[in-house]
Amino acid sequence: MNYKVAILSGVVMIVIGGFFTYKTLIPSQTGEIILNGAGASFPFPLIDKWISVYHKIKPDVQLNYQSIGSGGGIRQHTGKTVQFAASDAPLTPAQSIAAPNSLHIPMTIGGVAIIYNIPGVPIGLRFTGEVLADIYLGKIKRWNDPRIVELNPAMRLPDSDILVVYRTDGSGTTYIWTNYLSEMSVEWKTTVGKGTSVKWPTGIGGKGNEGVAGLVSQNPFSIGYVEYIYAVKNNLTWGAVRNAAGEFIEPSIESFARAASYAAVTLPKGDADWSKVSIVESIVNNTRAFGAYPITSFSYFIVYKELNVLPDMNEAKARVLAEFLWWTIHDGQKYSADLHYVPLPEDVVKHNEETIRMMTFNGKNLTR
Repeated sequence: MNYKVAILSGVVMIVIGGFFTYKTLIPSQTGEIILNGAGASFPFPLIDKWISVYHKIKPDVQLNYQSIGSGGGIRQHTGKTVQFAASDAPLTPAQSIAAPNSLHIPMTIGGVAIIYNIPGVPIGLRFTGEVLADIYLGKIKRWNDPRIVELNPAMRLPDSDILVVYRTDGSGTTYIWTNYLSEMSVEWKTTVGKGTSVKWPTGIGGKGNEGVAGLVSQNPFSIGYVEYIYAVKNNLTWGAVRNAAGEFIEPSIESFARAASYAAVTLPKGDADWSKVSIVESIVNNTRAFGAYPITSFSYFIVYKELNVLPDMNEAKARVLAEFLWWTIHDGQKYSADLHYVPLPEDVVKHNEETIRMMTFNGKNLTR
């Protein structure tokens, strides 16, 4: 289906291998239906809110979600160890073969912020995609490099080395970021490429959006990339990125919504190949995309079409999962804006309804 997207108006911290991960956990009660999910940290604040609110609506439903990165979520989905996964990157063709009959359900729209820690330099340092690619390639090494100074003549930039920070885990945020860099730099595209995990030319790594935010916060003269809510919550400084219309745009719910509104994206059927779906690629060369922040993306729930393939699943649990997903794309969307995500446009909601209606258990439809 072709469409033009319209603008619409208990966390437990666990230390694993020296890194922090987060899990939404609500105490179990006798007779509850328990569903477990894992995956992207990009939408974690929104999923966490949904789980908390939904438990108040349906006290007999316990939903647990581990923020382990999109790559981890896809691995657990493929291994059938969770009932639902979340990813900011759609499944690749190879991943779809490994997990046949998977469904993609866009849950929200958000953006990746470029964060930095330069003492004395405020929010709004200007970047182009080409400059960002060369920073991450290790070709631009110092903050007072002439190319950065030229973009920011009013800023006093230090003669200090740039510390590049990246994600170490398989990450949908990394997929969005490297997708953008691949579109902006031929060298990046041919030497590093896009993916949930890549071989980084330079820098140090942190696990999760939380880890990258922490490293940038702790290290002066560093630069990193995180989902926007993590920049806001951690009081980090973010940059403005030049879009194809020639504007330097800061990340915000308004600029993400503008990007989505200009994105002429073809959404496949829920059980088809989603590997080519990209808001980034749709708008990166659109010179009329005024006000659009170029590093904007969907985030997805990924579930199985026929849920009897999961070892710890029965019809009652399958119905609850379908009902929860239906709630997230309808009533759940009203919690998006307060957490700096864009509520799903109506066209995407209708598309998701068709996808959720595909879900079955032993061939029996799960929606009424």
